[in-house]
Amino acid sequence: MYRGTVDGLYRWPVKSLRGERVAAALLDHRGLAGDRAYALIDERPAHAGRRLTVRQSPGMLAWEAAYPATCDGSPEPPGPPVLYSPGGVPWAWDDPELPAELTGSYGVPLSLRAADGQQDRGPTVLVTFEASLRGLEEEMGAEVELDRFRPNVHLVTDAPAFAEESFTEGTVISVGGAVLEVTGDHTGPCIRCAVPSWDPQGRERWPELQKHLITAHENKFGVIMRVTDPGTVRVGAAAEVRRQPHR
Repeated sequence: MYRGTVDGLYRWPVKSLRGERVAAALLDHRGLAGDRAYALIDERPAHAGRRLTVRQSPGMLAWEAAYPATCDGSPEPPGPPVLYSPGGVPWAWDDPELPAELTGSYGVPLSLRAADGQQDRGPTVLVTFEASLRGLEEEMGAEVELDRFRPNVHLVTDAPAFAEESFTEGTVISVGGAVLEVTGDHTGPCIRCAVPSWDPQGRERWPELQKHLITAHENKFGVIMRVTDPGTVRVGAAAEVRRQPHR
């Protein structure tokens, strides 16, 4: 068993755009409420309406998305997000000119889609650990920005670095008023794609980072979990990890 606290909560309103750090989050059947609830759809004929992601267009990271603040501080998003261009110009999600602006920015014809649970592995929560981030920095001999990994919940615990690489079926993390579990398909240690090799603004690629993750950590960083008991979580809340022995 490991214990610690919630160090950060992160929400990514539009898939593959930069997101926001929040003080409180609702974890439920959707994963983290409002996370990847919107997406940009590639309308090129050969792409059959698939979601556009950083893997196809790293420049997506130049745009940012955030939900308007709620009057009562509720962790439930009040409505569609606001998008911010690389120059900081705000765009409402329902602005009829936004698709054309994004198309011009990325050079790809786009439409917009709103739907909960557009995470790559379904409605899940990605948990990362400060000890593993620091361990990775030591191995790389350089700073590694947490945003590269696009987590939802970041924990400071007494677990050793990279302990989550062996978090198997049945591992449970209690955070604030919610419970997360490694259970079902597409959960467990997160096998990374090439996205973390891009800096958080999509300007430069660091291929050595992914090569190191592949050779030293089987390309794993963080753990993907499902919400089995919903609740609101706040930064600073207590966290407890109960893990099953690795088989």
